[in-house]
Amino acid sequence: MALTKEQIAQRIAKELRDGYYVNLGIGIPTLVANYIPAGINVVLQSENGLLGMGPFPEEGQEDPDLINAGKQTITTVPGSVFFDSALSFGMIRAGKVDLTVLGAMEVSDQGDIANWKIPGKMVKGMGGAMDLVASAKNIIVAMMHSNPKGESKLLPACTLPLTGVRCVKKIVSDLAVLDVTPEGFKLLERAPGVTVEEIKAKTAGKLIIEGEIPEMVFN
Repeated sequence: MALTKEQIAQRIAKELRDGYYVNLGIGIPTLVANYIPAGINVVLQSENGLLGMGPFPEEGQEDPDLINAGKQTITTVPGSVFFDSALSFGMIRAGKVDLTVLGAMEVSDQGDIANWKIPGKMVKGMGGAMDLVASAKNIIVAMMHSNPKGESKLLPACTLPLTGVRCVKKIVSDLAVLDVTPEGFKLLERAPGVTVEEIKAKTAGKLIIEGEIPEMVFN
């Protein structure tokens, strides 16, 4: 069965390492804050001006003055720091963020990402994603493998306006974990109960399959 959004976030959380400074994009990536592995120290950065973002608050404990870049209410951890967005983007552009987790509408098999607008639909602005993809040391995309029409979102080339070029390193979709290599998407893991054949059928870009592909393991 395909992963839920929460399971995608839980799998991505396994990619976090002690000491990382991590930016979580809008959508599925924000859920990663709920699954930080025990025993590691990770500092979550929100580009609206916060270092030290915690998990989402319990119902009834929300503080409307504490929000992330997606306008969702959040919590903070001891030692958190608030500052203006100019300083926040200074951190991003200076390469101080070790890992960025973003959602995507499309990703190409060369690592291009399109996640900021669909032509003909109103957008409020490009947000911070263009700065993040240009500056982050590592970019993981959290996404659905197919769009609502059942069409693949992992493509030979993106059809939507690009946010960044050849920048995505890894994808965790509702079907699979894939590395983005110079040769294409390399299949690393599959969702429990999902077959390699199903992943092949739903991946339009070049897919590399080597040996037995293990199922993802969740605690």
